[in-house]
Amino acid sequence: MSEDTVSIIVTVLNGEKWVDNCFRSILRQCTAVHVQKQQQQSKQMQPAEHKWVDDNKLLAHVTSPGETKEVESKQKFKIEVCVFDDCSTDDTMEMLTLWQRKFGGQRIRMFIVRNESEKPKGGVSEFVGYGRNRAIELGNGAYLCFQDIDDEMLPTRIEQQYLLARANKDALIGCKFVRTPPNSTCRFTRWANELDATKLPLQIYTANGPTVIMPTWLCHRRVYERIPGGFCEHGRGTPEDLIFFYAHLDRGGRVLRINECLLLYRYHAAATTFSIVAETIWQLRMQHLLAHVLCVEPWRSGFTIWNAGKRGRKFFRDLPQTFKCNVRAFCDVDKKKINKTYNHYDENAHRFTYVAPIIHFTHARPPLLICMKLDLTNGAFEANLNSLNLCEGRDYVLFT
Repeated sequence: MSEDTVSIIVTVLNGEKWVDNCFRSILRQCTAVHVQKQQQQSKQMQPAEHKWVDDNKLLAHVTSPGETKEVESKQKFKIEVCVFDDCSTDDTMEMLTLWQRKFGGQRIRMFIVRNESEKPKGGVSEFVGYGRNRAIELGNGAYLCFQDIDDEMLPTRIEQQYLLARANKDALIGCKFVRTPPNSTCRFTRWANELDATKLPLQIYTANGPTVIMPTWLCHRRVYERIPGGFCEHGRGTPEDLIFFYAHLDRGGRVLRINECLLLYRYHAAATTFSIVAETIWQLRMQHLLAHVLCVEPWRSGFTIWNAGKRGRKFFRDLPQTFKCNVRAFCDVDKKKINKTYNHYDENAHRFTYVAPIIHFTHARPPLLICMKLDLTNGAFEANLNSLNLCEGRDYVLFT
């Protein structure tokens, strides 16, 4: 294992339309140049503010030739590229071979393993975890950088994350990102980029998934090796990134983020995200919450569910019977619900089995299990929550 090498992990299935831009952006990481102007723009550039429409123009703007200046300090790391091609049927493999030669000309090793069977096992839309595990096995780097074929690295991504990972070998290192096309998934992008660093290990039960998104991860190899079996290989529809993220936290791993936009994160209809069913993620979050939060004090002595509407009631219905007994009340702001009761009807027993009062949120005492989605009420919910002066993680948990 080479301590000064970063292995870039890529899985691909029929990705010919993305290959060139993706690998061109990787090659840029090895160019020992900086753009002083880029550093200033990078600090100012937020997804809501950038006005580039064309992806290539964005990258050209950041890496404009003629504005370059040699770096004062020499590059301290090397990279290698490890690719799993999942029996692509388009021109992906031919393009990968061409890029292998290009990287070789720059003295960069590129390893390719191909699934020769007729059934995909680890590409973009099938067994992603399988492909990542096989690509990781190819590499020799002490550090792993995860890159999706449909995304593009912005300059200095690896340099900045590598330096932070080298000093924090027990941490997953993420970064902010630019979402493209502009204005796609605005609420998610805002949440992921603006989440306070102290909440990265806390706000882990939202439908958004890991608090640092998988395509931005870089870590020491020991972070990966601490997880038995690496990434889950159960197949299509498995949120292997969230499963890995939880396993990392459960073993005392930390989560850090570079507060600069270092990735062009593409949104499109064929993205892996769309192969994962929301109910699968809900149940995975629920299981982790039960095992790590609701079974310990003060939660097991009783808690209140914030939201007497659809989401709060679904949460209650999905609780195992032993945990339903711990729900003291529901709380809400809707005057039509307050001072009434929630009566739970058990479909199997054919009778009402639990009754919980619905109170105003100002009368609720912690701990609170909050089933309200963020950033949907023009700040009204957030203002109500802040007015209680509670501490996230201790007094309340978001399950949105």
